[in-house]
Amino acid sequence: MSDSKAPSSASSASSSAAPQQQQGAFQDPGKGTPTTVIVIGMAGSGKTTLLQRLNAHVHQNQDPSYFINLDPAVSKVPYGANIDIRDTVNYKEVMKQYNLGPNGGILTSLNLFATRFDQVLQFVEKRADSLKHIFIDTPGQIEIFTWSASGTIIADSLAASFPTVVVYVVDTPRNSNPVTFMSNMLYACSIMYKTKVPFLIAFNKCDVVSHEFALRWMNDLDEFTASLRSDDSYMTTLTRSMSLVLDEFYKNLRAVGVSAVTGSGMKEFFAAIDDARKEYYEEYLPVMQRVAEEKKAKEESIKQSQMQKLAKDVLKSKGQKVVMGKAHRLGREGDNDEDEDEGDEDEAEADYGIDPADDEVEDEEEEYGEIDPDQDRKDFDDFMAKIRAMQMSQAQAQAQSASSSSASASNSSSASFASSSSPSETPSSLSASSASSSSSSPAAVEREPYAKQ
Repeated sequence: MSDSKAPSSASSASSSAAPQQQQGAFQDPGKGTPTTVIVIGMAGSGKTTLLQRLNAHVHQNQDPSYFINLDPAVSKVPYGANIDIRDTVNYKEVMKQYNLGPNGGILTSLNLFATRFDQVLQFVEKRADSLKHIFIDTPGQIEIFTWSASGTIIADSLAASFPTVVVYVVDTPRNSNPVTFMSNMLYACSIMYKTKVPFLIAFNKCDVVSHEFALRWMNDLDEFTASLRSDDSYMTTLTRSMSLVLDEFYKNLRAVGVSAVTGSGMKEFFAAIDDARKEYYEEYLPVMQRVAEEKKAKEESIKQSQMQKLAKDVLKSKGQKVVMGKAHRLGREGDNDEDEDEGDEDEAEADYGIDPADDEVEDEEEEYGEIDPDQDRKDFDDFMAKIRAMQMSQAQAQAQSASSSSASASNSSSASFASSSSPSETPSSLSASSASSSSSSPAAVEREPYAKQ
């Protein structure tokens, strides 16, 4: 239960150690850093419809915003997307060429698009000074974005560049059942700790059913437990137990009610987004920087350790070419060379802080004996000759089997990537085989900017 406050407690520890640094380095810079809003939710919860309402709201209030669609399978986008994944990746062609189902096609399309997400960031950074929000619509299959490598890459890239908020859209009418409500809250909890950015729950479709019951269940454990008394099934018992765990989780959670159809709750929604932006700079950004510094220090320590091992190997071989394989040296006997080059010892001790005559080097010499470069080279050449012979035989077999089908394969090749309406903005259609090549992968396409929509 105490883990639900992990971001707050971690940032508090960081701020107590260096409060002046946090106040000076992590103040909200304001202009030039638009708030990124990643909209996630179950299929049918109303994510795309909510994006349409947000688009109308920011236009009405003249708040310049940027919209990105990451759903390659959607048939129609009801809002003006500045960047659309469908302009870069052809979802149906991906399914055909890779023999995938609907979910596999969406996942593969998102993976292909993630390889060019650095170009998306460049488009956004060019217009960052004039933007207030960046809204991102994710695929309807929530697990594809939340638990995939491409979703993690996209979310982490955005969080490292701009203040980022994750909005979890909940279908309010369906969650009037306490068991369904608990399932959604568990998923919301897992997403919050997976993304590690400020989190907001948006109870959508409040024009059909008010979200007040959900807020009462979140704030009053006794009322939620009372709603489960009429059912004594195993699922109800499990839900009652889980509610005790999530009671602490609710205390650090923002929740608002909105309606994508009528537009109610937009004022509270954007107020919660602004509050989450403030939390990003005060709590999450210091933690992210501390984690990045720890990772850098760990990599530097590993690098230094490898350099020390390399220095020991150089001293032991005395500059001769050897194959560093333990199997080649086990069981060999030889006299240890007691004449050490004093110049190499002094240089290694000064550059890497090691003593060439330490116990580790002596133990290795006693175990393996003196290295015979000629024997090692001969063993290595024999091994590589066998490998080359095996590769030649395999290549000949593959050439014979491929010669009969090469003509038909070249004629049946089709494009995985959709060509843009403007040939100068994106490459022409590419085959699936070339999609994996970084040199011929399609570029991300930006549509008309906000001001011209």
